[in-house]
Amino acid sequence: MDRKYDYEMLLHRALESLPENVVVKERFEMPKGIIFHEGNTTILRNLADIADKVNRDVDHIFSYLLKELGTAGDIDGERGIFQGRILPKKVQEKIEKYVNKYVLCHECGRPDTKLVRINRTLMVKCEACGAIRPVK
Repeated sequence: MDRKYDYEMLLHRALESLPENVVVKERFEMPKGIIFHEGNTTILRNLADIADKVNRDVDHIFSYLLKELGTAGDIDGERGIFQGRILPKKVQEKIEKYVNKYVLCHECGRPDTKLVRINRTLMVKCEACGAIRPVK
């Protein structure tokens, strides 16, 4: 058995034998807000669903959105209600900014993180790769 194997051929054969769901790299989908206006208020209908998808507290996400949008508001069940008419595109941009800042790991890009407080500093700790970084 003195046969030499080509690395590329072996790699190709190994990838073909894997099931499709193992080869798929992307498993996290950026949450999309269902945003509409009701009178002079803007409503984010799926605030609780977004918080569940990113594994964060609803109050933390909502207070971040209020601060970033520069408005006041309330949580009503699963909905977030903002005072004033805010463009849905702007609310969605702030949701994506939150996910990039507080959820995704900057090292491996995975959403498997949790917020921890170390010496009064809020840190994002990745449970996938072990990276830890402060939130700016």
